[in-house]
Amino acid sequence: MHALTPLARFGRLVATDLRDVTSDPAALDSAGFWAVSADFEGRLVCARFADVRTLPVPEPVPGAWRGPAAEDWTTSLDRAAYLAGVRRIREHIAAGDVYQVNLCRVLSAPLPEPATADVDALTALLARGNPASYAGTIRLPAHGVEIATASPELFLRRAGRTVESGPIKGTARTEADLLEKDHAENVMIVDLVRNDLGRVCATGTVSVPELCAVQEYPGLVHLVSTVRGELREGAGWPELLAAAFPPGSVTGAPKTSATRIIEALETEPRGPYCGGIGWVDADRGTAEIAVGIRTFWLDRPHGLLRFGAGAGITWGSDPEGEWRETELKASRLLAIASGDRAHDGHRGRTA
Repeated sequence: MHALTPLARFGRLVATDLRDVTSDPAALDSAGFWAVSADFEGRLVCARFADVRTLPVPEPVPGAWRGPAAEDWTTSLDRAAYLAGVRRIREHIAAGDVYQVNLCRVLSAPLPEPATADVDALTALLARGNPASYAGTIRLPAHGVEIATASPELFLRRAGRTVESGPIKGTARTEADLLEKDHAENVMIVDLVRNDLGRVCATGTVSVPELCAVQEYPGLVHLVSTVRGELREGAGWPELLAAAFPPGSVTGAPKTSATRIIEALETEPRGPYCGGIGWVDADRGTAEIAVGIRTFWLDRPHGLLRFGAGAGITWGSDPEGEWRETELKASRLLAIASGDRAHDGHRGRTA
């Protein structure tokens, strides 16, 4: 197979003819169409493409994607470690250190043919098996960025000076299964996102047009809110990313305290998971960057496919229930990536 060419795909937008790659967010205020990948730990890759077209979402090609065996997935935090992490977070909440923390685990599995694995072929499978608002591919093999996402969550949308975020908090199989804890968690994160955007938006412009709306996705429902504001004069992408990153819905509140607890409890870096994945059209002043959830990425040096799953922990959290939420979020997508083979759970061996 020939070397994979650089490509970015976001829904029906397809970008090719790579011209520039930079880690400087100021480039997003310059010119051109940029694919953006920001790891949770802060690594930023901005790739400018010269050719951007609107094309139909491709149908999966039989045999184009060879995924890991379903039984080969391992997890950075096994069930016992995850339950212990939830209990530790509740201790932090009781001590007044934090109100909410998103606790995540990274699942990994070896690819049968890592040298020829193409994340865009996986994106086509995900688009059919798990349609998502912010589905896409960023394929930059020479820069260590190979991502296939089926994210349902908006991190940042821009239209001129108007900026919007759509935090998701609260997940269940059906609307009837949503708990009071889910609503409280969503409101808590909305307040955090309002504060983040308030740091770079003009005074009095930050609003919440939608609070705790129920949205249905394959196999589950989410509570989704919308926070909107107008960027103040002089604020551009460097200021906006500095204020809003990492996304509040996948860190916790207060964000600085939650991040410290995450660093202490999680055993592997999240990478693109829980970061930002999307595009910026600097010529038109528009952008759409998703939160990197429901996201696979290639760890090509180790021949691995990786995926993240997490849950928001509050004082009202039941440790077993939070573990089950991570299972719910992972099960459908891991089955797709493993070729829709029989899959009865994704606890995974401890990595």
